[in-house]
Amino acid sequence: MTFTDSIRTCFAKYADFNGCAIRSEFWWWVLFNLVANIALGVVSDKLSAAFTIATLLPYIAVTARRLHDTDRSGWLQLLGFIPIIGWVLLIYWCSQEGKSPNRFVQ
Repeated sequence: MTFTDSIRTCFAKYADFNGCAIRSEFWWWVLFNLVANIALGVVSDKLSAAFTIATLLPYIAVTARRLHDTDRSGWLQLLGFIPIIGWVLLIYWCSQEGKSPNRFVQ
């Protein structure tokens, strides 16, 4: 999946927590959010905060779909509230290859 396809898909599935997201879709979305937040933060902190709020739901949704692709529940992203250990686990799980037969494929 290309960068633009990934952004388009994530905005099209704005609040869709069902199904799976391949690695490239997830990581392109992460890169888009990082670059956009840095660029908007240079312009205005309020603009950056508004962008973060506007993209929070699709970020959570694509993370849930990415975890589904690795045959894990999307609720596991709540481990991100545990500093360092939770972050490392989520990064590890999201970087793993997807499991082809899994319980979340519809």
